[in-house]
Amino acid sequence: MTKDQKNEVIELLKEKFSQYNNFYVTDTEALSVEQVSKLRRACFSKNVEMKVAKNTLIKKALESLDGEKYSGMYDSLHQVTALMFSENPKEPALIISSFRKENNGERPVLKAAFINGDVYMGDNQLKSLTQIKTKNELIGEVIGLLQSPAKRVLAALLHHHEKQANGTAEAAPAAEAKTEAPAAEAKAETPAEAPKAEAPEAPAADAAAPEAPAAE
Repeated sequence: MTKDQKNEVIELLKEKFSQYNNFYVTDTEALSVEQVSKLRRACFSKNVEMKVAKNTLIKKALESLDGEKYSGMYDSLHQVTALMFSENPKEPALIISSFRKENNGERPVLKAAFINGDVYMGDNQLKSLTQIKTKNELIGEVIGLLQSPAKRVLAALLHHHEKQANGTAEAAPAAEAKTEAPAAEAKAETPAEAPKAEAPEAPAADAAAPEAPAAE
């Protein structure tokens, strides 16, 4: 590889490192040409860019961008290296896990991952990387947390309103019954009219008044 060709590779890598906040450093050694092609297709289908490059050129590209920022990745630059660039921080981890399962192997090996400024070193980090929350997932969780109190308040208000409505509906018949009860009691307590007493008839005169004696 000529110096110009090396510079072209470095510039291409710098462009990718600047474009993506997430990239994986993997070891594809011992994979056959057919397996590497299959891995590339898997990456392409998930919008993950896969680039194979020499470790020295990868390091120069990182150092020229921000040597301190990427310093934690330098120890992973050994043996055969395939880089995976992705907008989704966990997609490369899912691809690697799925590829291993389908091929009953342990390749590719995860050497390191750079996720939004954080470095994950070693193949033992693969499982945790498959569980990283994406930006959209985190936003969805935050929205859900913000909506939950509002939903609870709304549900409480609706329950209170329904309870009041039911209480009013039940109180109305009770009030009517209460109003009718005293009226019925008053009606029951009113004494019936006493029968009119008939005045005793004056005794009829059985005999006429005694006649006065006749004058002689």
